[in-house]
Amino acid sequence: MDFFNLQPDEWQALQLTLKVAAMALLVTLPLAVLVAYLLARFRFPGHGLVNALVHMPLVLPPVVTGYVLLLAFGPKGPVGSFLSEVFGLSFAFNWTGAALAAGVMAFPLLVRPIRISFEAVDPRLEEAAKSLGAHRAVTFFTITLPLALPGILGGAILGFAKAMGEFGATITFVSNIPGETRTLALALYTATQTPSGDLAALRLTLIAAVVAFAALIASEVLARRLRARMGGGHA
Repeated sequence: MDFFNLQPDEWQALQLTLKVAAMALLVTLPLAVLVAYLLARFRFPGHGLVNALVHMPLVLPPVVTGYVLLLAFGPKGPVGSFLSEVFGLSFAFNWTGAALAAGVMAFPLLVRPIRISFEAVDPRLEEAAKSLGAHRAVTFFTITLPLALPGILGGAILGFAKAMGEFGATITFVSNIPGETRTLALALYTATQTPSGDLAALRLTLIAAVVAFAALIASEVLARRLRARMGGGHA
């Protein structure tokens, strides 16, 4: 039975992971919707460059992404020093930095399904609304956004799961500080580096797998129900 009893530091890591993933999703989801809509509906100079930059975290080693974040948002970085002096915000070696790293790594997984959902919305519906005098913003919030909701929901849950499992960029940017930046993934890494940590490592592995699996199942179920409610398919 001891196997199923989480230690205080493991509970702390799990709670911090949920906190970090939730904050990462809260901040990045609106930006992901905006970027996905721009990429799906507009062709502008630099369109390919923006698309490439969005997906860079997927192809770069996570350690590189974490190091770039450290250079930019660290105490001596241009962005980090500005935010610290003007707004009192600190990211390096802080849980907010873990949320930033998780958000950056999850961002491409948010944008891609949301963009596909926007591209699947028939532009003729938007044109019909515009021809009736509806402003672009009104058309977006009353037609485009509701029809794209299944993809947005799926992307959000997938991004949340990715943020929960982020490791490389997080440990590079904010280190592995117990109670402050040690998320579930970092706690698992710590356990594997401890001679007597096999049991804890296995326990944390199962927890991470269960949470990730539950997130993916929830994404599929909720997306299907939403499509069915909107008349776009059957669960």
